[in-house]
Amino acid sequence: MQFNVLTIFPHIISQYASESILGRGQKAGAISVTPINIRDFSTDTRHTIDDTPYGGGAGMVMKPEPMYKALKSIRAIPFHKRSGLQKVKGIFSSDIRKKKRTVLLSPRGRQFTQDIAASWSALDEITFICGRYEGIDQRVVDHMVDEEISVGPYVLAGGELGALTIIEAVSRLIPGVLGNPESLEEETFGEVGVEYPQYTKPQEFLGWRVPDVLLSGNHKDIREWRNKQSALKNE
Repeated sequence: MQFNVLTIFPHIISQYASESILGRGQKAGAISVTPINIRDFSTDTRHTIDDTPYGGGAGMVMKPEPMYKALKSIRAIPFHKRSGLQKVKGIFSSDIRKKKRTVLLSPRGRQFTQDIAASWSALDEITFICGRYEGIDQRVVDHMVDEEISVGPYVLAGGELGALTIIEAVSRLIPGVLGNPESLEEETFGEVGVEYPQYTKPQEFLGWRVPDVLLSGNHKDIREWRNKQSALKNE
């Protein structure tokens, strides 16, 4: 799968994506994470990508032109042939190719879940737009993305951490990314809900012991204990 990330801090994306499972997934060819510097698509010598808001107010708003050009560089759609910029959702993605999606990270968006991660793992390409400052010109939201997504009911300085969170959650479900695919079978937020507690060696640490049932070797009792613990966590 191809992940594109439009950002003004491409090194945040490339450095994180080169480590751990994302790094291994890229080396294996299962995924590709490509940061795209929005400033590269500005038209002035200062690489300006923001300006003051119409109507007044604090802070700066990210401009629509660099976003449009950055997206067009990915999608190569003859967008200029359209009769004006009418409000058409997904002009860069889903209404052109159903296996591609353009997503804006936003606290106003739909809450990201494991179910969404599973659904998106079947796509061919996801493009994330990472906002900064006071936000992004609404015309980007209205005309250039499929949907807004939030990673939680809080506000971050930008969308980069949210994009990386989603990329990792989706990538784990793509064959060839995880070293041990069995890790997906009984994990947190799977079909049984929140996962049971896990323990490893030593059997005792500072007087805190591993539950005896996990040392018993009785797989039936261990399975029942884990199911019970998982049920308690999901209450």
